[in-house]
Amino acid sequence: MIATVTVAATAAGSLLLTPLPAGADDHDTPPVRERSALTQGAAKASESTTERALTAPVTDLSGNGNGNATAATRGYPREQVLTPDPENPADKSIKLGLTPYHAIAPKLNALQGLGDRVSVEVAGRSAGGHRLYLVTVTAPETAQQSRAQDRMRELIENAPRTAAKDPAVKKTYKMPVFFNNNIHGNEWEGTDAALKLIERLATAKDKDTTDLLAHNRLYFNITANPDGRIAGTRANSNGFDLNRDLVTASQPEARAIRQIEIDKQPAVMLDLHGYVNGTLIEPTTPPHGENYEYDLFLKNTYANALGMEAAVNGLGYTPDKDGVEPAQIPFRDQEEGWDDWPPIFTPQYAAFHGTVVAHTIEIPLRVNNASYDSLPVTELRRRSAVNVDVAGAAMNATLAFARENRTSLVADQIEVFRRGAAGAAQVPVSEETVPGVPGIGPEDVYTTEFPRAYVVPAGGGQRSATAAARLVDHLLANDIRVTRATHDFRLGGRPYPKGSYVVDMHQPKRGLANVLLADGRDISDKVSVMYDISGWSLGRLWGATVDEVKSGRLADVPARPVQAASRVGYVAPRGDLRLRLDGPQEMAALNSLLRQGVPVRQAADGSALVPSSARRSAQALATAYDVAFDATNTRGGTPLSQVRVAAAVTPGELFALREMNFDVVPVSTAVLNDGFDWSAADVLFVSSGLSYDRLDTAARTALDGFLDTHGLVGRGATGAALNTATGLLKATAVEGNGDANGVVRVVNSGRVTAGAPDHSFVYAPVWFTDLGPEATVEQSYATGNPLVSGHWRSQEDGSGGPAAAAGRASVVSGANVVLFGTEPLFRDHPKGAFAQVGRALLTAS
Repeated sequence: MIATVTVAATAAGSLLLTPLPAGADDHDTPPVRERSALTQGAAKASESTTERALTAPVTDLSGNGNGNATAATRGYPREQVLTPDPENPADKSIKLGLTPYHAIAPKLNALQGLGDRVSVEVAGRSAGGHRLYLVTVTAPETAQQSRAQDRMRELIENAPRTAAKDPAVKKTYKMPVFFNNNIHGNEWEGTDAALKLIERLATAKDKDTTDLLAHNRLYFNITANPDGRIAGTRANSNGFDLNRDLVTASQPEARAIRQIEIDKQPAVMLDLHGYVNGTLIEPTTPPHGENYEYDLFLKNTYANALGMEAAVNGLGYTPDKDGVEPAQIPFRDQEEGWDDWPPIFTPQYAAFHGTVVAHTIEIPLRVNNASYDSLPVTELRRRSAVNVDVAGAAMNATLAFARENRTSLVADQIEVFRRGAAGAAQVPVSEETVPGVPGIGPEDVYTTEFPRAYVVPAGGGQRSATAAARLVDHLLANDIRVTRATHDFRLGGRPYPKGSYVVDMHQPKRGLANVLLADGRDISDKVSVMYDISGWSLGRLWGATVDEVKSGRLADVPARPVQAASRVGYVAPRGDLRLRLDGPQEMAALNSLLRQGVPVRQAADGSALVPSSARRSAQALATAYDVAFDATNTRGGTPLSQVRVAAAVTPGELFALREMNFDVVPVSTAVLNDGFDWSAADVLFVSSGLSYDRLDTAARTALDGFLDTHGLVGRGATGAALNTATGLLKATAVEGNGDANGVVRVVNSGRVTAGAPDHSFVYAPVWFTDLGPEATVEQSYATGNPLVSGHWRSQEDGSGGPAAAAGRASVVSGANVVLFGTEPLFRDHPKGAFAQVGRALLTAS
């Protein structure tokens, strides 16, 4: 076995290799980053400082420059021999006549052997352990030429004004182009189109190809979701839709894409999907993301869309003969329904890293789901072949656009970073500011006013030091620059203690910093329907106190850049201990103590009381989870014990429960009808996939018997329906608009929610009325309009809106029952709300 190591850069730039702790998971360890230490989220935003570090001469790629940004940089090609995977005849790609996952490594080995243009690296591993292959296609480079490229890429982000004037950047910078394929596992054909394109590029001698590769680096994420490709599922093996995970980055595949965006800094990208007939080509309908430079994005993305449309239609497929409709561009052809508002999609996330041409492409002919099972193999393979052609046409058109417009595209990427670093105003889109894009109207104008900074306070002003550290590390992982105060300071009229973190919003990736930290916006009145979620604020949902600072002199703040949040794990040196249950890390530590048999009690304020005899265990957990065990003199409390959770929940909720270290066994209607052994569970958590009406008599009897002596935690309409069917707690669940979602204000009033944040998340919100005398209101939606950001309208009859929910109970409890109308574990995202579910499971059992 090869030991897994983490990599740390020393001040001199050398690498220290440190073994991971025993049992550590290698896919949770960030890969070695290509960028220099200067830009690993730690550089100051001041361009003058950065410029001095980056502006050593870079005159050309002939080896005469002094580029030395990354001493260990190798030239291209960077070939390696990939070990083949075992043949898997069950791979769902085979039926379609496409490339099964096990054939990809041999194919890439062969492509590397065709010449000196193709390189392969392993960008990470999937949740199921499969390798993620990143292929680079470019003209050969010496090590010195590659260092020059690194230096120019650094200059573009970190000293954009200088980069804009640098003749070497204009003449010799190889613009990165990124193709992301198969992020939805059962939307296969982008992978095969990419392999065909790489094969052609590897050997083509025509002038356009040689010019393209001399002035660009082309990156191909061959299959972003190998688990799903093999299994024929949209999601990865953890059940996650990876094209909804880019902001949370809970999954290793999403983290790999994030790292590619940061390290390669593409100006152009395509994300290949299916299936919409005719082929759907971004840009989208309103609303448009308000935090990125939409004028630059729209200008370039629309122009490339026209080229892709012509290429796809030019293939000659017709509706009558082939079942292929003409391509469509939603910005031009639709009014609403396919928006680019949330940053969770790969192209929208890419825009925050300087990508100025970014598209989702939906290829036309359906071959998945019911079609996969019902259509003849010959028809499936015909459709897949058409889809490969369509994906290839989109890729080739994009390469032509990149080759023809390289200079202006690089200039626009530089402008994205310049605006961020300078704190410049955004440019609203109009037919004057974005010439060549017809039909721009007021419905397309979305901008925001960026604050001067965000502060994550230290000390008494911080709700949770653990949550604050987690948030800061997440910002840094997203290439957001963060500093930490070396002395007390004042900013925006408020005092802050030493150790507080500051996010200066005059930085190249200000749009990403703002989209992560801002409250967001209520866009309910803008459009009638959204494609997916509309609110996601880490500032409100991750459990840390975050202050928005509208104005102030950052130059007066004594602070230093950080590369990682300071550790906050702590154990009081003597006496009994108290662990506040603020988030998933504290819940994980508590469950570990319970699993060890430590006699833990729960105090009236909801915290966990740990005896001094468990100090050694507490010290290990404080280090492992970065949590604090304070001293306490509190006596009494309710004994806690380890609980085994039977969970009929969504994949995101299952993942979050395991993140909190709960012992979980998934169940469903089918599992219970098959004869589930209830002795394996202490509490039932239901939100999805379990219907009391569909249980057979034996399963109902067994479930009723379990609930006579054990607890139920229910979430949403499904959990509430089970509670009603079993008669456990008198409470009427009222369902809000099923399309509603976003960040909401709440009021906490019970033990389950004690100390919880005053914001939560909803998706198809529920509230409770007609409560029986045994019911306790744990949490309520705030009065007025509880929606802070997102999209929540009333239904056509006027019901189901936020006004109807205002002041109503969002979480209720009774004897051995807790019901949630919010979504505190949604897609593993609202970290600050996780502990509510953890407490509910412990108390309901």
